[in-house]
Amino acid sequence: MKAQQLKWVILITLALIWGSSFILIKKGLDGLNPFQLGSLRIIFCAVFLLIIGFNSLKLIAQHQWKYIALTSLFGTFIPAYLFAIAETKVSSSICSILNSLTPLNTLILGAIAFGLNFRRNQIFGIIIGLIGTAVLIFNGKAQGVSEDYSYAVFVLIATICYATNVNLIKKYLSDVKPLSITTGNFLVMLVPAIVILCLTDFTSKINLPSTHHAMFFVMILGIVGTGVANVIFYKLIQISSPVFASSVTYLIPIVAFMWGILDNEMLTPLQFFGAFIILIGVYLANKK
Repeated sequence: MKAQQLKWVILITLALIWGSSFILIKKGLDGLNPFQLGSLRIIFCAVFLLIIGFNSLKLIAQHQWKYIALTSLFGTFIPAYLFAIAETKVSSSICSILNSLTPLNTLILGAIAFGLNFRRNQIFGIIIGLIGTAVLIFNGKAQGVSEDYSYAVFVLIATICYATNVNLIKKYLSDVKPLSITTGNFLVMLVPAIVILCLTDFTSKINLPSTHHAMFFVMILGIVGTGVANVIFYKLIQISSPVFASSVTYLIPIVAFMWGILDNEMLTPLQFFGAFIILIGVYLANKK
């Protein structure tokens, strides 16, 4: 498959996986607090990746480990906790929408801090995508849910972290295999995640049925939504551009809303229109 076709296949696959992650976080919070959820997400993923990718660590040069550590911090560690905290007060659908700010932050950080060049149509595409996101925000509140939008700042910080991560990988780790990057990331994060988990009351409720139920969803989130997804995401960054890779966040809200329908949330016609505008933004941002 040609790189041009492959990058679109990966983009859609990532949208399906990460669009489902927000409902998994919501289900996980039914039996865990945000710090337990974030830690278990990292631990499950780390164990999975070390099993399948331990040998790939030798492909990472010594001087590249500092960038592996930085990308682990910005790409997963901080956002894993921030999104869990945000979803205690803001619906999973709204969090997925706010996540669409990532391409804008990627563009700004790429131009200012990393010296990357972007075309005019990419800027127009991102602006149009954000307009679609605004439409969804104003019409995307889950019925019967009381939301505290001050917690949306945690999602905003997470999108800045994601944007930093994308640019770091593109500039400093483009020659490293995606599996090596991902496995290295989670090797770095494993011990801090275990420490944070031990500082919570997790051991006192580990035998509760609600905890087991929540851990099942977090295990799926960690292995598939984080481990597998990160491997193919880093591959996408390497074969495309930072803005194209981060444009997956435009498609994520559409998948998240589909899960909302299954969870008895209904999309309004205006929400469908907002989703359509987002797709136009993705197309314009990546048109040659």
